Amino acid sequence: MFDLPLQTRPATQTTGLPPSFLNILADQDLPFSLTTACHAPAALMSGQAHPKVLARFATLAEAMQGAIVHAEDITPEDTPRILVILDREGRLVLAGAVHDGGIAWCHPVSDAAEARAIVTEASQTRAQAMRAAEWHEHGLARRLRHHADLLDARLVDPLWRVFASRALQITA
Repeated sequence: MFDLPLQTRPATQTTGLPPSFLNILADQDLPFSLTTACHAPAALMSGQAHPKVLARFATLAEAMQGAIVHAEDITPEDTPRILVILDREGRLVLAGAVHDGGIAWCHPVSDAAEARAIVTEASQTRAQAMRAAEWHEHGLARRLRHHADLLDARLVDPLWRVFASRALQITA
């Protein structure tokens, strides 16, 4: 189940990744994967864009720690970026926005009614982004799309909602 993360930061090797990453990258049986969105234009246009797996972990705590380590290595020009933790079935467990070398976790919705409200708000925000793009306000459109993505990041799978909320409480 949920293991508390170590209080000390693991030592890194020349790759910049903790030693546990080196063994875990190859193990497809680990239940949690740290992912980010695929930004390849061809994949996006064809509908074949799948999340890019950055690493795999045995526990949610390890995946959260891995996200923090990964966020420290993201340069400012790579942002805004959202890191997502998925289970082995591809269900959303937890997501967070990377900013200035840290990660701000998105708190999961608590119930179906809140999820419906979030979906509605995200849809309206994307519509605003489309209008902004039509008005050649590309910076505003990008920020609105990112905001909509952050709203979607709260749509944790119902199986994981309580568990993810509790994990965030423990780590706070």
